[in-house]
Amino acid sequence: MSCRPRFASRLASTTTTATASFSPFVCSRVSPYSASPSSVPFWNQKCRSLSFSSSLRSLRWSHGVDWRSPGSLRVQARNPVPVTEKFHRRIATTASEHPFKGVVSSLPKPGGGVFGKFYSLPALNDPRIDRLPYSIRILLESAIRNCDNFQVTKDDVEKIIDWENTSPKQVEIPFKPARVLLQDFTGVPAVVDLASMRDAMKNLGNDPKKINPLVPVDLVVDHSVQVDVARSENAVQENMELEFQRNKERFAFLKWGSSAFHNMLVVPPGSGIVHQVNLEYLGRVVFNTDGTLYPDSVVGTDSHTTMIDGLGVAGWGVGGIEAEAAMLGQPMSMVLPGVVGFKLSGKLCDGVTATDLVLTVTQMLRKHGVVGKFVEFYGEGVGELSLADRATIANMSPEYGATMGFFPVDHVALQYLKLTGRSDETVSMIEAYLRANKMFVDYNEPQQERAYSSYLQLYLSEVEPCISGPKRPHDRVPLKKMKADWHACLDNNVGFKGFAVPKEEQNKVARFTFHGLPAELRHGSVVIAAITSCTNTSNPSVMLGAGLVAKKAYELGLEVKPWIKTSLAPGSGVVTKYLLQSGLQKYLNQQGFNIVGYGCTTCIGNSGELDESVSSAISENVTIALISVSDIIAAAVLSGNRNFEGRVHPLTRANYLASPPLVVAYALAGTVDIDFEKEPIGTGKSGNSVYLKDIWPSNEEIAEVVQSSVLPDMFKSTYEAITKGNPMWNQLSVPASTLYSWDPNSTYIHEPPYFKNMTVEPPGPHGVKDAYCLLHFGDSITTDHISPAGSIHKDSPAAKYLLERGVDRKDFNSYGSRRGNDEVMARGTFANIRIVNRLLKGEVGPKTIHVPTGEKLYVYDAAMRYKAAGQDTIVLAGAEYGSGSSRDWAAKGPMLLGVKAVIAKSFERIHRSNLVGMGIIPLCFKPGEDADTLGLTGHERYSIDLPSKISEIRPGQDVTVTTDSGKSFMCTVRFDTEVELAYFDHGGILPFVIRNLNKE
Repeated sequence: MSCRPRFASRLASTTTTATASFSPFVCSRVSPYSASPSSVPFWNQKCRSLSFSSSLRSLRWSHGVDWRSPGSLRVQARNPVPVTEKFHRRIATTASEHPFKGVVSSLPKPGGGVFGKFYSLPALNDPRIDRLPYSIRILLESAIRNCDNFQVTKDDVEKIIDWENTSPKQVEIPFKPARVLLQDFTGVPAVVDLASMRDAMKNLGNDPKKINPLVPVDLVVDHSVQVDVARSENAVQENMELEFQRNKERFAFLKWGSSAFHNMLVVPPGSGIVHQVNLEYLGRVVFNTDGTLYPDSVVGTDSHTTMIDGLGVAGWGVGGIEAEAAMLGQPMSMVLPGVVGFKLSGKLCDGVTATDLVLTVTQMLRKHGVVGKFVEFYGEGVGELSLADRATIANMSPEYGATMGFFPVDHVALQYLKLTGRSDETVSMIEAYLRANKMFVDYNEPQQERAYSSYLQLYLSEVEPCISGPKRPHDRVPLKKMKADWHACLDNNVGFKGFAVPKEEQNKVARFTFHGLPAELRHGSVVIAAITSCTNTSNPSVMLGAGLVAKKAYELGLEVKPWIKTSLAPGSGVVTKYLLQSGLQKYLNQQGFNIVGYGCTTCIGNSGELDESVSSAISENVTIALISVSDIIAAAVLSGNRNFEGRVHPLTRANYLASPPLVVAYALAGTVDIDFEKEPIGTGKSGNSVYLKDIWPSNEEIAEVVQSSVLPDMFKSTYEAITKGNPMWNQLSVPASTLYSWDPNSTYIHEPPYFKNMTVEPPGPHGVKDAYCLLHFGDSITTDHISPAGSIHKDSPAAKYLLERGVDRKDFNSYGSRRGNDEVMARGTFANIRIVNRLLKGEVGPKTIHVPTGEKLYVYDAAMRYKAAGQDTIVLAGAEYGSGSSRDWAAKGPMLLGVKAVIAKSFERIHRSNLVGMGIIPLCFKPGEDADTLGLTGHERYSIDLPSKISEIRPGQDVTVTTDSGKSFMCTVRFDTEVELAYFDHGGILPFVIRNLNKE
């Protein structure tokens, strides 16, 4: 492939809203172009009440939205929420003594006047700031602006300024995100917990209205739609009707929450994927709140919140438990991260997509090791990437393990803001502020050297077409090597790159009849091809590229086989508009890629059922524990970001991540067992062989279509309509009440037991005595293995629970849709059919050994037997325990099962934090040790000796673990901060918040 200048739409995106505040006690709900007065400096609060003022607001849907206007969404006042006099005095004192009032500067407008005032980093006159990465400067600005010497101190500011010296020491800093972003799977349990906390506050004799989000919360319903209907012009409507039938109770609960709680906006189903809506609509880049300017920032309960980093907004995923605390005004405690500088040089070659680039970057960063770190991209190559390309790279930060993958704001970002309807004055303000505060990158100017913790470099011209799989997103395979890699996977032992199919079985053919047509499947046959996920559907270049591939293939006479389940799920209505404008949607339809809905769909396992004939052809003998090696190794190809085994569909054991154009190409080929350079995709209508090169568009072709088809009016009209909701959502009727009326018969929404018999004083820390091992794992156990996800198997404990309550099997819905019911979720914890528990000695599936009796039981049943006997349990694990999506139920579930501690070689960042948040002790083996080297079988009983007083426990201290077999070993307790120790003392983060609010 020849290297040419990279032509792609300069699409970027915006981020989320914000109010970074001096205190958590003043806030209001705002539109995406204004912000909460909570961050107004004290010198600008002459007449403002320091309790929740009458300006506390709740954002409601409005009609006739002026997309360009800062007041684009109607704001309605709600009743004030009182705050105690004690905090009045503390904040008033702090207001008059703001340590950094001397660095407040005015930002002049080019034509006269001022945009507002801001906390100026250059005014600090500290040369260390010039060397800080841009991502760290955002943390610094927030700390300066919020410094009150109570929640944020001058020492915290100094730690950040001295980042080069302090970051290697793992120092702790507080951070106040501007807002919280939710999707419905994580949002429902968050609202359930808030409702339950109100009950707990009432039971403690206090005002339940104290439990209320203190920062803006945006919740986008995007995780519920399933691909029940595909390859149909009516698929969107039919799938939405089914979505509402299954989820009416959940949706009504969310609608209740949006009115019962202040500062909560719910974007209805059918609007798009949360991160694309965030990019195109909810984001700001810079706030101007009552004349105070500051950068946007956000934390979200979905790990791909990082997509917003592509626009220069600091955003990352946190656990649902952390997010709930942030909603309630708690500053986030975080370790000041190291920053990996990733230099991009040159241009991408013709025919190479952003998906190829992100899979390459993911593999490089996984190898480098970036867990717990920021990655900051720089270099002239960044200027050659469209904003949409950057957002694709930022989106997959969880896959390469970083907290953020950050792109500072430059001219490309400003162009995107204009494309999406921001006014010229708003964009001018953003540029002026970021330049004045040294947060803007101009690649036309000489670049000042910045310090990074470590460095990587990639020449974009070296990126080649690729896919990733078959079981992990960082297992990149160059397209030219795919056929050889596939055959190696068939040969290899069972593992991340192996299926152990005997040689004599590798040519097996399963013949069947599909609706009267003869059909066949072989190992590697594609049965699911999905253009899905925020990672790629937000990028017009690859979406329109897929349309061009479909068009060229159709014109040459190629068609996708009818038994392949094809689908297209855009991340917003804008995608539909430009596909229609370009005339390419009709060609996608002709290849079976009809639009099925606006949500995450196949990427999160909502792929729907395969045709029964296809399912039978794959395997006549599927069991819950293991698919035998004689069954067909069927493949799914999707433009998603996760392909862990068991995630996409139970019957697709091989799952490959690919760009949307390659998804279409593999669907046309019908197999992943193909060398696209040497083998034809099929035979055209002229009888000639058709190769990939014959249907692959050039970058110039794509750029031309993008230029003519992606128009600013599309963004404006889409998001004017989004504020009106949809008929099914608008027809939901919900009561107006402070407390939620729990229905004991509901199988969707259930009052959780976390706060039952809660005491006014904290219970204190707990050790572990004579605990049994509930599960014994190896490396890379993901939250997909731990947390209930996907469909509810007909023989599982959760299915038994639902059947006992009169729920028909056809109405089971998914685990994700039932996250508001702890009874279902506890039964679905560790219920993944692909989970490998070493206690089972090679058997795969959601069972374990009840050690005292030796019986093989479902994990839930074994856990309940231990609990009934008053016996604690622990989990043994290997490296990267809890990697994957951030899921609060991956911590809540084990806690409800009675797990007191997890001992692992290493933890994924968010999951470790979530374990602490639920009162579970995370421990790490010492370097060079693990269960194998220590000779642990999981049949021992374990005791963990912790001091009985929280004051005697230090972050990161070593403790002794002893077993009844006589073995003892040292572990590091992974309470990483003093704040986490406080959470543990209270039994978790939510009891900590309740008790603090109760004392006010």
